[in-house]
Amino acid sequence: MGAILWDFDGTLARRDGMWAGCLVEVLDEQEPGHGLQREDFRPALRNGFPWHRPDVPHPELDTADAWWAPIEVLLANAYTGAGYDGERARALARLARARYPDPAHSWHLFDDTLPVLEELRAAGFRHVVLSNHVPELDALVAALGLGGLVDTVVNSALTGYEKPHPEAFAAGRRAAGNPEALWMVGDNPVADVEGAEAAGIPAILVRSEGGVSLADAAARISRNAPAAR
Repeated sequence: MGAILWDFDGTLARRDGMWAGCLVEVLDEQEPGHGLQREDFRPALRNGFPWHRPDVPHPELDTADAWWAPIEVLLANAYTGAGYDGERARALARLARARYPDPAHSWHLFDDTLPVLEELRAAGFRHVVLSNHVPELDALVAALGLGGLVDTVVNSALTGYEKPHPEAFAAGRRAAGNPEALWMVGDNPVADVEGAEAAGIPAILVRSEGGVSLADAAARISRNAPAAR
């Protein structure tokens, strides 16, 4: 019948506190009573991730260690800015690298994620996760219980292309099997919606201002699906 490209963070799942929250969680374990808050780290994290420069491909970062190397520097700099010396900051950054993609820490599916994906799968749709994410996304998707519903994961950390780069959506289309009917669903109006529409893929904004619920997105897709042949 068709396929759907799904954003991950903020659309199907969430991590409480995101990156700043992860840095605080590491300190909570390592140095109880540290007194720092998420807001103390957010300014240092506003730039430096690959998705902050989606116009710059990075296919050379084709292993987990290669991808994480500059990110660990970024995280260490955030700890340095909060008052930790270089060696301690680097050690804390390594712990944050391990903690961030760990499904046991702060990751949750939204309550409507499974019902909506199950409904659409029963109607004949394929599901593809298309995400700007860390290299461990495939394992995270499976650990959160989506392995039986998601056909494949297209991850910028592995492809080297961040949404809204056109090649990110081209990779998503290929992974979906080049279907006649293809949609994009996500919570970012630029990376998900504008990027998909520029690539000729109809897109639906969810969970953001001006967006709709996941159930409403599913209903819209079903209404506009081509008739079975």
